[in-house]
Amino acid sequence: MAALLLASASKHFRDPGFYREVVPDYLCRRDAAPGASQSNRDHSSRDQGNRSPGAGDQSNGDQGAGVQHPLALLSRDEWIAVSGLLELAAAVGILLLPTRKLTATALTAMFTAFLAGHVDALKRAYGPAGTSRRRKIHTVRLPLQAPLILWAWSLRKSLPINRRGGRA
Repeated sequence: MAALLLASASKHFRDPGFYREVVPDYLCRRDAAPGASQSNRDHSSRDQGNRSPGAGDQSNGDQGAGVQHPLALLSRDEWIAVSGLLELAAAVGILLLPTRKLTATALTAMFTAFLAGHVDALKRAYGPAGTSRRRKIHTVRLPLQAPLILWAWSLRKSLPINRRGGRA
């Protein structure tokens, strides 16, 4: 599990695009474009509000105008970086006996929370903007969460190995 988490954490920073679609739009803060003046931002928000639902770019989290969701605290890229850091911390925590049970419990919760993103990505993949490739990818990705959740939960019960090579 630690090796898998380390590999995934490094992928968050080497290839964040791999995770873009599984960060739900409702979690992503809408920032104004760099260099846009306040009047341009206001005008842009009105223009976005006139678009039909789903007309935004699915890959960048464009949500249109209106009130942001209360969970929209970070940008999409910030969520990807934070989840990478959490996976890195979990990899270390799983390896340390004093923190293993707590880390495994938190990891189970994290993988369970990630289900929302995978369901959202699968829903969008089968929506009007979805492609055959995205449908295949997300149809496979979602069920992979179940074994990860079970594996993380099972690590709560892991016993340390004693010096003779057996279980303590």
